[in-house]
Amino acid sequence: MGLNSTPSADRVHIGFFGRRNVGKSSVVNAVTGQDLAVVSEVKGTTTDPVQKTMELLPMGPVVIIDTPGIDDEGILGEQRVKKTRQILNRIDIAVLVVDGSVVGTDVEQELLKLFQEKKIPFLVAINKVDLMDRIEKENQRIWEGQPHIPISAKTGFHIQELKEKIAKLTKEKESKNRIVGDLISPSDFVVLVVPIDKAAPKGRLILPQQQTIRDILDSDATAIVVKEIELKDTLHQLGKKPALVITDSQVFAKVHADTPREIPLTSFSILFARYKGNLHTVVQGALAIDGLKDGDKVLISEGCTHHRQCDDIGSVKIPRWLKEYTKKQLQIELTSGLEFPEDLSKYQLVIHCGGCMLNEREMKYRLKSAKDQKIPITNYGIAIAYMQGILKRSVEIFPEILQQFRVD
Repeated sequence: MGLNSTPSADRVHIGFFGRRNVGKSSVVNAVTGQDLAVVSEVKGTTTDPVQKTMELLPMGPVVIIDTPGIDDEGILGEQRVKKTRQILNRIDIAVLVVDGSVVGTDVEQELLKLFQEKKIPFLVAINKVDLMDRIEKENQRIWEGQPHIPISAKTGFHIQELKEKIAKLTKEKESKNRIVGDLISPSDFVVLVVPIDKAAPKGRLILPQQQTIRDILDSDATAIVVKEIELKDTLHQLGKKPALVITDSQVFAKVHADTPREIPLTSFSILFARYKGNLHTVVQGALAIDGLKDGDKVLISEGCTHHRQCDDIGSVKIPRWLKEYTKKQLQIELTSGLEFPEDLSKYQLVIHCGGCMLNEREMKYRLKSAKDQKIPITNYGIAIAYMQGILKRSVEIFPEILQQFRVD
């Protein structure tokens, strides 16, 4: 997979933060070499986070995020500050831009504390050093104990050095985990079951399917992609038992019925939960479905935003399957994109999508948020497999999961 095709979720996310009118957007434009952010002398010009995927040397594929001023005022300002705080849950590196010609404020110190609390590697960029005759000596003392660099977005002074320092903060993003490669051998056949329905993107496969195919090819194995109505005949005609069948969760029941018991079966959701390191958590969360009672609230959360179809999996299918399985009157709430509640205490269960559009930090934040509040959390594929009675078969290729959670 080339740099330009690197999924956003697998890119290093770099957030630029600061007070209004410190030149933050000018610094972003200088670093990227593009007019990514609007620049104005008017305070608060950046009203929403501005995000751009790009190749940035010497770092490679990144997502650059320019945030609104953290000291914004009024009702709209509060909303912008809230969005800025949400960004902290998904960035890998933070750059705090400060105005070198004025003394640092409590707002900036608060940001530094947030970076440290969330264990986000950070760097302070002291901007406007072209005004050196006006730079405050007190300001130099304030930032002396923090990783910092003097720069000028106006003249380009130390911009390349700033990029190099950011690059040093960047940890190797390529996961040591494999999606499926460690489960198969060269020359193996792997059958992928991909339903083509109204929710499928026109003319292409969804991201987890693309990434799984690539991992199979990287393993020198053969990927065979079929629709669910073609699976039975395909398995009969292959002449060789596939090493694994991987299915979209929406057709789990049919694929389970059409796949002989001796052939290992799992789903994209299960594989990606393992890939992102949260399979134990989401399997355990699925077990909480049996404990749901009348009136309980269930949050169904998607990491991306899309036009909901008439039989949408998150808003229609899973709520229907939940009510059919539990025989309870449940209250279902939906969120999408970055709108994930900080307070989960009113929910008895969270069912999250696979998170293919969220980066590792954001997904870990959501899982930790649920864990800290003692709210069970699972994902679409795990929940569906559990309710259809086939979770045990679906995770048999991971003995440690069966042993720890005793899935029936």
